[in-house]
Amino acid sequence: MPLRVVTCCLELLLLGGCVYYNGMYNTKRLAGSARSAERDGRTFEATNFWGQVITRADTLVARHPDSKYVDEALMLKGTALSHLGQCPSAMAPLGRVAQVQGSNDAVEDAYLALARCHLEQGDPAAAELAVARPLRSKEKYRRQQARLVHAKALRLTGRPAEAVAVLDSLHGDRVADERLLALAAAGHRDQAVQLADSLLARPDSGRVWDTLVVTVGRSDPLAASHIVDRLVARPGTPPVSQTRWLIDDALRLEAADTARATARLAQAAKVGGTSAAGVSARVRLVRKDLAATRSVDDLAHPIQLLDSLGEGAGEAGQLQETLLRIREASDSSAARATASDLRLFLAAEVARDTLAAPHLAGWLFRRIAEDWPDSPYAPKALLAVGMLEPAWSDSARALLDTRYAASPYVAYVQGYALPEYKTLEDSLQAFAVTSQARRTAPAPGPGQPAQPVAPGGRRQPTEQQAPGATRRRFEP
Repeated sequence: MPLRVVTCCLELLLLGGCVYYNGMYNTKRLAGSARSAERDGRTFEATNFWGQVITRADTLVARHPDSKYVDEALMLKGTALSHLGQCPSAMAPLGRVAQVQGSNDAVEDAYLALARCHLEQGDPAAAELAVARPLRSKEKYRRQQARLVHAKALRLTGRPAEAVAVLDSLHGDRVADERLLALAAAGHRDQAVQLADSLLARPDSGRVWDTLVVTVGRSDPLAASHIVDRLVARPGTPPVSQTRWLIDDALRLEAADTARATARLAQAAKVGGTSAAGVSARVRLVRKDLAATRSVDDLAHPIQLLDSLGEGAGEAGQLQETLLRIREASDSSAARATASDLRLFLAAEVARDTLAAPHLAGWLFRRIAEDWPDSPYAPKALLAVGMLEPAWSDSARALLDTRYAASPYVAYVQGYALPEYKTLEDSLQAFAVTSQARRTAPAPGPGQPAQPVAPGGRRQPTEQQAPGATRRRFEP
């Protein structure tokens, strides 16, 4: 037993303090062994040591809750928990570091652990404050670790250029990853791409490229796209990974470079083939084409293409069903079927809100005013057209000011909520619910009515009823 411990035992024997001091000494010794094992790359041993630190610290605090060493024991426990990836549990005991006196390694490591946990918990500003003391450490290794944490905190608080400077002269895989992210965030695209090239040229080190590409893409989608080019071109990369990277890249590029995003989806469809990811890429291409669709006549090709994918109830099948419903609503109006104005209106909303096809939505809304000018929903359709198609807004406004001046919808946009407005909206909502139920209901069995029955026992109107029945549905 070391002389210091023996002396302590002699002085504190009557007070029972020797056992506690010896336990504290061993806890600190285990923490030191854990740090040494980590630096040497002996991860398994380090994990074992940190686990023992937690056990001993808990024992000391439980047996001697009033000791002056409680703060230090809890600080060591928090440090151990952070090294084991348990930051949520580590935050409270690590907070005791401010009460621990001295400038030993354990205190500096605790501040460094606290800074890392603040980063993990999404508080880079607090991390920057906590890492200040380890940055001044006399030990080079600890200063380097603190600089890496500091750089990440700087990047996450919007100072990536400073982060690049802090990382200068540091080495290692984690440093290279952070430098790549900082360069991209600072707008140094060429340097970021060059660094990515050099990292990709090395033997696989287990680098998580998925996470790196996503993070780079948040600040510079084009830089991330260049990295995806290199990843996809690497020999031996599974097609499923290539397809996923390409689809994700297309989504990031949509706001920055629409043409490149479309090309990415086409590339993903080719690489993915008939796999689920490949089909998803083809469906996304169809959706992009729908944005330029101007009438129901243009839906024939995408419906045929989706049918060829044979997805049934999958993503392609669901989109195909949506397009078929829109086409059926248009055909229903052409045939002067009952409630076609409501069907057209709901179809137009789907085109606008679900398909993001504004031209098709505008065409459908106009059909309501043209095919069903006496419909109480014609004014609402004209209001929608005015927002979707500025070139048609003057004509829509003229009709609203003259023919539909007394419409509850016109009154509503002028600031007057008439009772008739709520009645119309409730009727439209009820029709939408009934239509959805009709699509999802199983086929009727023997002796069951073939058409849905409305609340209260009233039959819903059939396709064969007279066109004038539409107006009677909206009477209070």
